[in-house]
Amino acid sequence: MQFEVWAPDAESVGLRVADGTRPMERDSTRPGWWTTSAEAVDGDRYGFSVDGGPVLPDPRSRRQPDGPDGLSAVYDHNTHVWRNEWAGRGLPGAVLYELHVGTYTGAGTFDAAAERLGHLAELGITHVSLMPVCPFPGTHGWGYEGVSLWAVHEPYGGPAGLKRFVDAAHGLGLGVVLDVVHNHLGPSGNYLPAFGPYFTDTHHTPWGAAVNLDAPGSDEVRAYLLGSALAWLRDYHLDGLRLDAVHALADSRALTFLEELSTAVDALAADTGRPLSLIAESDLCDPRTTTPRASGGLGLHAQWNDDFHHALHTALTGESQGYYADFAAAPLAALAKTMTSAFFHDGTYSSFRGRTHGRPVDVTRAAAHRFVGYAQTHDQIGNRALGDRLAASLSPGLQACTGALVLTAPFTPMLFMGEEWGAGTPWQFFTDHTDPELAEAVRNGRRREFGAHGWAEEEIPDPQDPATRDRSCLDWSEQERAPHARVHAWYRELIALRRAMPDLHDPDLATVRTAYDEAARWLAYRRGDLRIAVNLSGTPAAIPLGGGRHRGGGGRVLAAWEPVEAPGADGLLHLPPESCVILADD
Repeated sequence: MQFEVWAPDAESVGLRVADGTRPMERDSTRPGWWTTSAEAVDGDRYGFSVDGGPVLPDPRSRRQPDGPDGLSAVYDHNTHVWRNEWAGRGLPGAVLYELHVGTYTGAGTFDAAAERLGHLAELGITHVSLMPVCPFPGTHGWGYEGVSLWAVHEPYGGPAGLKRFVDAAHGLGLGVVLDVVHNHLGPSGNYLPAFGPYFTDTHHTPWGAAVNLDAPGSDEVRAYLLGSALAWLRDYHLDGLRLDAVHALADSRALTFLEELSTAVDALAADTGRPLSLIAESDLCDPRTTTPRASGGLGLHAQWNDDFHHALHTALTGESQGYYADFAAAPLAALAKTMTSAFFHDGTYSSFRGRTHGRPVDVTRAAAHRFVGYAQTHDQIGNRALGDRLAASLSPGLQACTGALVLTAPFTPMLFMGEEWGAGTPWQFFTDHTDPELAEAVRNGRRREFGAHGWAEEEIPDPQDPATRDRSCLDWSEQERAPHARVHAWYRELIALRRAMPDLHDPDLATVRTAYDEAARWLAYRRGDLRIAVNLSGTPAAIPLGGGRHRGGGGRVLAAWEPVEAPGADGLLHLPPESCVILADD
């Protein structure tokens, strides 16, 4: 078989495969590339030595059976026979579910997670959004310190395990989106600098030197990232990618990496006949992220909407620290603004940033499904000191209101695993670094970070303690017990309603109408012929909805957390404390 590697500054490169070592030759047609052929079969270990240095794993390794520090292994993608024909599933009308393979079950493997996919299909989920699965040190971690961007974490089940998971998901009608990290790698197990200028000091990021997207040598670095992204979609039959922190991609070139990526993914979608989606995590509040390329945008298909999350979180909890400060002064007003304008920060002043932030969304042109709305994510739970979920502080009624707001809002909704039953387990920050110095630095850094905000160091979970990961695993028995069973039934009812009612996945943001009372803590909004109202206060609310669209009364109740009657001729909805309702005009 043919082996190749990009090492533009090397004087010599050697291949070690099985028990033999041989020199590689420069590729006369591709500057910086080295090639050779050697006999090898599926599973054979191999690596490259640059200028007589140690044998290192292949930057484009398809498998790392011994972890990121071990040799690569030959992997034949043709060994998997796909069982399920799959036409694909796009984002319009979707309901996403963020899932971490290592804590979705106690076993922490693809196969164990696949056994629980029936739960998601029954719930009404359309797409599973997997957190990163590239190799990282140890067994358990979040996955955002991965390396080997073409390979799959072996303790989860390796490449074969991921294919079995995707195949099982497709068999149940579930699409699969994978979180990929292009803005940094490692640091542990990151051998890319030994091969070439994969990083540059031209820009700096929170993780150090930036990935080289615009300095000398960046053509090949971009090709490396593009090739990885397309390989996930092509070789693993994935339905989309979630792109981590695209605002941290330092790229000054006229044609940006994200434009190149969206162009390549759209071309692959056309070739395969399957819809393929790119979902950006972006802190920029910039509608150009998802504006089509023909209209001057980057052409990504959707982006996470943290502004919706922050407004909802402050309305539910009253928290006002950090970035919540911008939303806490009038959280229901902020929530209403996001429901009609997508972003809260659309050129407004951000006290957290100390400057104006964001850009307005043209709601007459931007489809609502291009914005992902959520109440909880891995970041918004796991980056808290104790990894506490909303269920740790909210009553079942307020959890029901949360579900109603997320699942009837105009955006593509996303749940974080266990949210659908109000999981009582935390989801904490955990690592399994094999480098003792790095492990200690992470442990102490976490304690210092929260100690500066008043936490006692001994209260902060030790990321390296296996018990921290174990506490973060879902307790599947909860969903059968009160009050979780009732919350679970409510989420299932809401998702079924969203699927059945076209008004709830109407992409037209310009038609959404809102009303609220900040002091009384209620919010109501209209989606076509449907009206949704939530009462976040501890006292009953009289909400003036007006008469139904076609008669003097207030229509009929489609779903309600507590028993409630539709408004009478006076148009007043009497909503119990910490409750919500969805009404249809007759």
